[in-house]
Amino acid sequence: MKFEKNNELDQANLRIIVASCAITYVALLGFLPGREIATYLPVLLYYACFVVASVGMRQAIKRWPGHYPARRILGMLGDYTGTSFGLVVGGEAALPLYAVMVWINLGNGMRFGSRYLAIATVLALGALLVVWQLTPYWQQQPFMLLMLLTTSTLIPFYAHLLLERTRKATALAEAATREKSRFLAQASHDLRQPIHSIGLFTACLREARLGDEERRLVDSIDRSLLNVSQLFRSILDLYTLDNGRVQPKWEAFAVEPFLRELLRQNHEAARWAGVEMRLVPSRHWTRADPGMLATMVQNVLSNSFKYAAGRPLLIGLRPRGEGLAIVVCDRGRGIAEEHQDKVFEEFYRVRELRDKDVEGVGLGLAIVKRLGQLMGLEVSLRSRPGHGTCVTLQGLAKVPAQVPRATVDQAIQAGMLSGLRVCLVEDDHNVLQATSALLQRWGCQVQAESSAQGLSSDCEVIVADYDLGPQATGIDCIDQLRAQRGERVPALIMTGHDLDRLQGALQARGIAVLAKPVRPAELRAALRALRETSAAPTG
Repeated sequence: MKFEKNNELDQANLRIIVASCAITYVALLGFLPGREIATYLPVLLYYACFVVASVGMRQAIKRWPGHYPARRILGMLGDYTGTSFGLVVGGEAALPLYAVMVWINLGNGMRFGSRYLAIATVLALGALLVVWQLTPYWQQQPFMLLMLLTTSTLIPFYAHLLLERTRKATALAEAATREKSRFLAQASHDLRQPIHSIGLFTACLREARLGDEERRLVDSIDRSLLNVSQLFRSILDLYTLDNGRVQPKWEAFAVEPFLRELLRQNHEAARWAGVEMRLVPSRHWTRADPGMLATMVQNVLSNSFKYAAGRPLLIGLRPRGEGLAIVVCDRGRGIAEEHQDKVFEEFYRVRELRDKDVEGVGLGLAIVKRLGQLMGLEVSLRSRPGHGTCVTLQGLAKVPAQVPRATVDQAIQAGMLSGLRVCLVEDDHNVLQATSALLQRWGCQVQAESSAQGLSSDCEVIVADYDLGPQATGIDCIDQLRAQRGERVPALIMTGHDLDRLQGALQARGIAVLAKPVRPAELRAALRALRETSAAPTG
């Protein structure tokens, strides 16, 4: 409905502009040699009233947006009546007002479709015949009338053909988009599974006692997996943004702990790149979507690791006007001025002669820019070749500090899962094996199941994949176990599906959710939260 509302409002705005131009033209006619202003005064008064009525209609459209056929036809009748009045009273000197009729025809057709184009055409032909009946000059010029009738018929007919071609092309494009969406949704799910299982297997290896050589090999696997995961996430982020399904979820939080956690998550990637990260302390709080903001900062950091390897990196928060700005500065090779406006374009990469190969397809900063637009943030870049690059995320709101959440020491967190009874349901053998092994490394007692059929458990926490074959979903599995136990057992779904589609059913049942590929730290944090839930007193 938004598209229609904007079209109707645009038509109303243009109506006021055209009527004002018509007033100016008719007023000028009164000052031509041999003309008297008194002749055109009725037209001027009528058009003045018409402008007032048009402003009223514009306000009505703004106040009650939507598709109201009667209102659109009423607008057309008013347009044709005003034009016809000017043509009748103004005589031959008012003939240029016929252009307004053409505008009414095409304007309504192009904005509202072929049906309204046909209605406007019929009304235009009727208006021309009325003017011919009431105007002696027109009656003396039959061929002029024939020309105007022909023009008022052929131009809309040609416009109708163009509209039909456009409609068919749009339908084909929409069908192609739907097919692409279905393909990407399936490919997304199929690709998440192996990436997810590889990440869990490498986490298991890290928990084992490894020699230096083996640890280096695990580092290499982790590094390659990180590159694949980042590319995969970038493509999915772009796909989600293209679908227009991303909306900010506002939350107040302290910026320094938020940035410190991001740096902690990127510690390994920074070590591999030889980048020393330093955070400037800050006590400010902001209100933003932490997930979107984390993706933006993450993409900027990833770029620094790629193009400023072996150099220091500084990240901090600076007051800017009444708001705040996150600034990330590296000491890399920098970006030449001719590239600086283009690096925010999709798939644009700065490549120079004898460049070394760098992972990525040029989506990182494009995603940063688009997410910034959704949150009302200005993303800017300043760089000098040979001196480094600074990326600024400006426009964050400054809010009063709130009572911070209590934090638990990381060493204590690692042991908080010891003895936790987990029922794990996953139909993919590799993912089941990797997840089970990792949970056991963390001290959990794991009941691993590949289907929900005949399932029974005395677990404290249920962890299930959403897709469990044609017979059941993870939600069905959780409902079944909860019904057996007669209590609301804390549960977690891990899925490669679009979370927005599942969010309603999950929230109604109080089920936590993680999107694959899941990082081990995310899984451990989710399990800790569920254990605390199960341990909390009820009633």
